[in-house]
Amino acid sequence: MADSSFDIVSKIDRQEADNALNQARKEVEQRYDFKGTDASIEWSGEAILIKANSEERAKAVLDVFQTKLIKRGISLKSLETGDPVAGGKEYRITSTLKEGISQENAKKIGKIIRDEGPKSVKSQIQGDELRVQSKSRDDLQEVQRLLKAADLDVDLQFTNYR
Repeated sequence: MADSSFDIVSKIDRQEADNALNQARKEVEQRYDFKGTDASIEWSGEAILIKANSEERAKAVLDVFQTKLIKRGISLKSLETGDPVAGGKEYRITSTLKEGISQENAKKIGKIIRDEGPKSVKSQIQGDELRVQSKSRDDLQEVQRLLKAADLDVDLQFTNYR
């Protein structure tokens, strides 16, 4: 019998992220507490730029955006946010959406699988994802449960299950 396998990846649905940003922008434009604060949120290349005339308003815009991301099914673990930076009369927060599993995190995940997972399971790093193989599908499901319970700073999805 051939080995069963699945891939561990960290990807973001760009369309959902774009929808979340557009919803947040509309809410910021319409909400009464944002009137006259010059608050805005927009794409700036691959980054997300939040502007407002005070640090509190900039953080409030970020909070609205995070709420929209959660409603759209995007984990906040994939959102990397900087601190508010004062520039002239406005405060700016630059955020990015991170995709892929870094080598450091891939090694952590591999170590968790080796140390705590079933002995028949093998994992290997392939670029920014991990492939996990075993003869037993039950062992693979056990690895998935183990990784979901682990407190990692990466949003993981399990794909390509064969």
